[in-house]
Amino acid sequence: MAAIWTFWWAWLALALVLAMIEILLPGFIFLGFAIGAVGVAVIVWLASGLGLPLLLLIFAALSLAAWLGLRRKFRLGDGQVKTFQHDIND
Repeated sequence: MAAIWTFWWAWLALALVLAMIEILLPGFIFLGFAIGAVGVAVIVWLASGLGLPLLLLIFAALSLAAWLGLRRKFRLGDGQVKTFQHDIND
Protein backbone atom coordinates (compact mmCIF):
# COMPACT_ATOMS: atom_id res chain seq x y z
CA MET A 1 0.00 0.00 0.00
CA ALA A 2 1.29 3.43 -0.94
CA ALA A 3 1.92 6.13 1.63
CA ILE A 4 -0.52 9.04 1.86
CA TRP A 5 1.99 11.66 0.64
CA THR A 6 2.19 9.87 -2.75
CA PHE A 7 -1.41 10.83 -3.58
CA TRP A 8 -1.98 14.20 -5.24
CA TRP A 9 -5.44 14.54 -3.70
CA ALA A 10 -3.95 14.34 -0.19
CA TRP A 11 -1.85 17.42 -0.92
CA LEU A 12 -4.93 19.18 -2.31
CA ALA A 13 -6.85 18.28 0.84
CA LEU A 14 -4.01 19.75 2.91
CA ALA A 15 -4.13 22.89 0.77
CA LEU A 16 -7.88 23.19 1.37
CA VAL A 17 -7.45 22.82 5.14
CA LEU A 18 -4.68 25.42 5.16
CA ALA A 19 -6.81 27.81 3.10
CA MET A 20 -9.67 27.41 5.58
CA ILE A 21 -7.30 28.17 8.44
CA GLU A 22 -6.21 31.28 6.55
CA ILE A 23 -9.83 32.42 6.41
CA LEU A 24 -10.12 32.03 10.17
CA LEU A 25 -6.69 33.52 10.97
CA PRO A 26 -5.83 35.99 8.18
CA GLY A 27 -2.27 37.09 7.69
CA PHE A 28 -1.08 35.44 4.44
CA ILE A 29 0.93 32.86 6.39
CA PHE A 30 -1.30 29.84 5.90
CA LEU A 31 -2.13 30.99 2.36
CA GLY A 32 1.54 30.63 1.46
CA PHE A 33 1.50 27.09 2.83
CA ALA A 34 -1.70 26.35 0.89
CA ILE A 35 -0.12 27.55 -2.35
CA GLY A 36 2.92 25.37 -1.63
CA ALA A 37 0.68 22.34 -1.06
CA VAL A 38 -1.11 22.95 -4.37
CA GLY A 39 2.27 23.12 -6.11
CA VAL A 40 3.34 19.83 -4.56
CA ALA A 41 -0.01 18.28 -5.59
CA VAL A 42 0.70 19.23 -9.20
CA ILE A 43 4.23 17.83 -8.98
CA VAL A 44 3.01 14.55 -7.45
CA TRP A 45 0.33 14.32 -10.13
CA LEU A 46 2.90 14.80 -12.91
CA ALA A 47 5.83 12.86 -11.43
CA SER A 48 4.88 10.17 -8.97
CA GLY A 49 7.47 8.18 -7.08
CA LEU A 50 9.18 11.06 -5.28
CA GLY A 51 10.22 10.44 -1.70
CA LEU A 52 8.90 12.26 1.34
CA PRO A 53 12.10 14.26 2.06
CA LEU A 54 12.14 15.65 -1.49
CA LEU A 55 8.42 16.46 -1.37
CA LEU A 56 8.83 18.27 1.95
CA LEU A 57 11.76 20.25 0.54
CA ILE A 58 9.68 21.25 -2.50
CA PHE A 59 6.75 22.12 -0.23
CA ALA A 60 8.97 24.33 1.94
CA ALA A 61 10.54 26.08 -1.05
CA LEU A 62 7.20 26.71 -2.78
CA SER A 63 5.59 27.90 0.45
CA LEU A 64 8.43 30.32 1.13
CA ALA A 65 8.30 31.67 -2.43
CA ALA A 66 4.51 32.09 -2.21
CA TRP A 67 4.75 33.82 1.17
CA LEU A 68 7.43 36.21 -0.07
CA GLY A 69 5.37 36.97 -3.17
CA LEU A 70 2.23 37.63 -1.13
CA ARG A 71 4.18 39.80 1.28
CA ARG A 72 5.60 41.87 -1.56
CA LYS A 73 2.22 42.21 -3.28
CA PHE A 74 0.13 43.18 -0.24
CA ARG A 75 2.53 45.03 2.03
CA LEU A 76 2.27 48.69 2.93
CA GLY A 77 4.76 51.13 1.51
CA ASP A 78 7.91 52.05 3.41
CA GLY A 79 7.16 54.25 6.40
CA GLN A 80 3.41 53.86 6.08
CA VAL A 81 1.16 52.87 8.92
CA LYS A 82 -2.30 51.43 8.42
CA THR A 83 -4.85 53.86 9.83
CA PHE A 84 -8.62 53.85 9.90
CA GLN A 85 -10.53 57.05 9.13
CA HIS A 86 -13.99 55.88 10.15
CA ASP A 87 -15.68 53.35 12.34
CA ILE A 88 -17.38 50.38 10.71
CA ASN A 89 -20.52 51.14 12.73
CA ASP A 90 -20.88 54.73 11.46
